[in-house]
Amino acid sequence: MPSADPRHILAIDLGTSGAKVGLVTTTGHVVGFEKEPVDLILGDGGLAEQDPNAWWQAICRASCRLLARRLVPLDTITAACAGAQWGCTVAVDASGKPLRHAHSWLDQRGSRHARHIVGGWDRIPGTPYSARKLVTWLRRTGGAPSADGKDPVGHINWIRTEQPDIYAATRWFLDVPEYLTLCMSGRAVASYDTIVARWCTDNRDLTKIHYDKRLLSITGLDHAKLPEIVPSASIVGLMTSTAKVELGLPDTLDIAVIAGVGDTVAAGIGSGAVDEYHHHLYIGTSAWYSCHMRHKRADLSRTVFALPSAVPHQYWVAAIQESAGKTVEWLLDNVIFDSDEFATAERSDDALARLNAVGMSAPPGSNGVIFTPWLNGERTPIEDSTIRGGWHNLSLTSRRADLVRSVIEGVVFNCRWMAEAVEGLSKGLRPRGAMAPIRFIGGGAISPLWCQIVADIFDRPIAQVRDPVVANLRGAGILGAIGTGHLQWSEVAGAVEIAETFIPNPLLRQRYDDMFKAFTQIYKRNKPIHKCLHRDR
Repeated sequence: MPSADPRHILAIDLGTSGAKVGLVTTTGHVVGFEKEPVDLILGDGGLAEQDPNAWWQAICRASCRLLARRLVPLDTITAACAGAQWGCTVAVDASGKPLRHAHSWLDQRGSRHARHIVGGWDRIPGTPYSARKLVTWLRRTGGAPSADGKDPVGHINWIRTEQPDIYAATRWFLDVPEYLTLCMSGRAVASYDTIVARWCTDNRDLTKIHYDKRLLSITGLDHAKLPEIVPSASIVGLMTSTAKVELGLPDTLDIAVIAGVGDTVAAGIGSGAVDEYHHHLYIGTSAWYSCHMRHKRADLSRTVFALPSAVPHQYWVAAIQESAGKTVEWLLDNVIFDSDEFATAERSDDALARLNAVGMSAPPGSNGVIFTPWLNGERTPIEDSTIRGGWHNLSLTSRRADLVRSVIEGVVFNCRWMAEAVEGLSKGLRPRGAMAPIRFIGGGAISPLWCQIVADIFDRPIAQVRDPVVANLRGAGILGAIGTGHLQWSEVAGAVEIAETFIPNPLLRQRYDDMFKAFTQIYKRNKPIHKCLHRDR
């Protein structure tokens, strides 16, 4: 059915596993969308890459299919905005052509370089950080580079050292939202919220974020190879004729391109959690827990920082979990439907629904089985590239249903651990009293089982956002509507609908509290073992 809203935003959501392209009204309603998968390339030594050309091709295929459906008159599309994974690195030449595969936010080949950059003679005992450098970063940026190389500081320094020819040919090192903005507009720009992962900007004044000479020096980044910084929700320019044709749009249209936004920030906007101290939880390939606040704070011990948001005059705080839905995919592909001698069936389209049904057949607590989801190390609330996951407390009576439910519960236990870190950062600042329900988005929020498990493990009401898998699209669309003057920030929270609120079961509180305590102890007790097992890797 055609939309009644006279104006629409072409919104892009590019995640690690795929691209979505949608049409969003200027009041935040997602009219429709199409999606395309993209590949993640994993290899030895911490390699994790993706092909930027494949990203754009996937986006164009999805966009052409979407627009061919004629859900809205094409002349009502007034702007385009991309929300995408961030903390990645795309090296492009002066024409905007990628020179190599992009470093994913999962890539840790730059760990040696990152540790050298963050370290020094005055290293703080028990950490890899130089005291002087750390104080400088915290004061000016609100955070600090990752010591495991999983951010652009590690990526860029790895390219400079290991691939000097590519480094020399690079005109700009861009993050994913910036690359997509370049593809649409022809301009290489970063917004206030996407530039932060370079850790070389002074973020103390949220109206004047700029590159800092001292920070550029200690990160080893070349100002000349970094993009221009513009305010979030800025109109970067008009979409190029080439981009319009490739996306399936008439060349006659004037379409404003809004500066791209990181997926965490886009999701927060799309969840409606834009007011101070209102939290949202995302569970998809990865997971994160986030809120907005007006104060710049940091907790380096749990790698949680307050960084510039696209929401004016606010910082956003987030803890990010490496493997969430990816853990469930691992369970399906490598355990249940692995192609070995025991294989009896291929994975079907309804595999996730069937998996949830199996998990529902096990009791809360999975008969004592605990799963730790650290299949690729972890980032927050503990930064550890050597820790690995597994099942714990198995017995001869453990059944497949226990193992399945424990994977879901394990992901949520780690989310609760993240939530403690995020909420700890605002301790003493937020008003006393009951906190607003946590807004839940992402693929995990589709399932009533996941929603109830989150409510029970968190012991908090969970507000399931309507159409939770398109929160990033909705956020990019809302940002486009704000950038073109069709929506105000004060209207965002009320524009996002809640499908259902899940209330925690008080009878499960003690059981899950005990299991959560055991979950955190499993990490602490096993940390030296995993460090030993990965000593030569």
